[in-house]
Amino acid sequence: MSNPLEKARYLGSAHTPAQLPPDGGFEVAFAGRSNAGKSSALNALTRQNSLARVSKTPGRTQQLVYFEVAPQRYLVDLPGYGYAKVPMDLKAHWERFLDNWFRSRQALRGLVVVMDIRHPLKDYDRQMIGYAVSRGLPAHALLTKADKLGRGQQAQAVQAVRRELAAAGASGVGVQAFSSENKQGVDEARAVVAGWLDLLPPAQDPAQA
Repeated sequence: MSNPLEKARYLGSAHTPAQLPPDGGFEVAFAGRSNAGKSSALNALTRQNSLARVSKTPGRTQQLVYFEVAPQRYLVDLPGYGYAKVPMDLKAHWERFLDNWFRSRQALRGLVVVMDIRHPLKDYDRQMIGYAVSRGLPAHALLTKADKLGRGQQAQAVQAVRRELAAAGASGVGVQAFSSENKQGVDEARAVVAGWLDLLPPAQDPAQA
């Protein structure tokens, strides 16, 4: 099965608005707490082992990191929050930068929020989903490390997240179990991202099949 994300390559990093690429094309952002498995998810989706750094020290992503998948098509790795040991002024800078980026970035087509299936919907996760909902952007929750739970527990966790999002007015957010270890849910998540980037092949007309 072909992978429309497999040609992803590092394009550059942005710590200030002036360092951002031109605001054109399509972008899909990936957000998540520092220990949620965001880098591993990006690597699994692109089928590249080292596209995004997988560090034993969570919180290493301290800039907006752009990966080009195709001309004018980008994956954007957002700074991880949680365990990152960073000064308060740097954290404040990130918050201002991200807030402005989310509100004004015209190329942004969707947001993937990566959460540990055992500890979903922390404050940061809700904040990120809130950004997408407020702008009317599609969002998709990846409940990672699903291999740590049995299938029944996974289903319960997915339903619990869906219920909480619906109660918060975010019923349109997609929710799925995901594991970069055993590749559970990788094809489903990849199809969501590729669709937002307009990289899926056109559906064949059944009459012509």
